[in-house]
Amino acid sequence: MGMGSNRGSGGRSTMSEINVTPMVDVMLVLLIIFMVTAPLIQQGVKVNLPEARAAPVEAAEKKLVLSIDMQKRVYIGEAEVALDELEKKLAANAKAQSDKEVYLHADRDVPYGVVVDVMAAAQRAGITNVGMITDPTAGARTSNKKKEARR
Repeated sequence: MGMGSNRGSGGRSTMSEINVTPMVDVMLVLLIIFMVTAPLIQQGVKVNLPEARAAPVEAAEKKLVLSIDMQKRVYIGEAEVALDELEKKLAANAKAQSDKEVYLHADRDVPYGVVVDVMAAAQRAGITNVGMITDPTAGARTSNKKKEARR
């Protein structure tokens, strides 16, 4: 009816219906592209990087801290642990397993590979969140002191 020709007019008739099938096809292709690429964008190590002028965070409760000193020794809190035993110790630590979170405090001169090894051991032990502890910059310290002086 809308697609047939009008015999009585002797000329061509215009089609008054819009064909939405190509538009739906394009939208479905775009949807598939976004569904495939979205998980790829989300992958990676989630790390909260400190800002240059970040104020120190006040912890309401005691958190588990992994420390690495300049001699590449690893500590859970104050207790020294061998790197090859770290995974077992973290898996057996009730605080780490309940929070699924540790904080990493590494010396500036420790090679990056050692830090990655500690993070990997924590991940294998079931720790999903690893926070990085840093010292505030000199600019952050002075701006915080100025804010406190104004109060």
